Amino acid sequence: MKDIFGKALLDYHKGNYTEDPVTETNISEEDVLPLPHLFRSYEEMPPLEQLALQNASGKVLDVGCGAGSHSLFLEEKGMDVMAIDISEGAVQVTQERGVKNVLHTPLLELNDETFDTILLLMNGTGIFETVTKVSTYLQHLKTLLKPNGQILVDSSDLKYMYDTTEEGGIWVPADRYYGELEFMMSYKGEQTQPFDWLYLDEHLFEKLASESGFQFEILARGEHYDYLARLIVAEYSHS
Repeated sequence: MKDIFGKALLDYHKGNYTEDPVTETNISEEDVLPLPHLFRSYEEMPPLEQLALQNASGKVLDVGCGAGSHSLFLEEKGMDVMAIDISEGAVQVTQERGVKNVLHTPLLELNDETFDTILLLMNGTGIFETVTKVSTYLQHLKTLLKPNGQILVDSSDLKYMYDTTEEGGIWVPADRYYGELEFMMSYKGEQTQPFDWLYLDEHLFEKLASESGFQFEILARGEHYDYLARLIVAEYSHS
């Protein structure tokens, strides 16, 4: 897949900022992704992200690091951080911004490392792609956790995107879970192929986490159906 996201990050980082990438999904109109937002300081981050960073401890893995803002903040606090992303441009930007340990790799190909805290932020469930793949990702994440380690992940319940029935329910697709989206991104005349991106409501996420051997806890809820969750391997949760 073309690294349109990385190209946009590099343009902004190198002072060639002239426009923002545009995202589109199969259930929503085009939406602008403001590049300055990806280079924000801790003070500019939403409360759920700030809370996640406050709760990070020990050796940290920042999954889908983007421009590296979360990793940078934690490193400046003296923490040991590894940042990973599938975008080569994102990895380059994160390195150039000063994060020491950055890898260009998909999460499922990261092995032989363990962490006290794994961060999946800015709709961290997105990388799970579809509901059927969640257990694959959670089982792999489990192999990357130290004993008593934690996963801090945020997501949103997309029910607000759908029409409601007179009874207060929502009209959802018959053929898939309503948080399974197809995303496309375009930037400076180029466009990605559609890719799967998952938003999980907290009840389904708790069920899937439990089935994969995790204890699931909501740390906070945002103002717009969003939430921050902590996952701890169940066998360690009582020790």
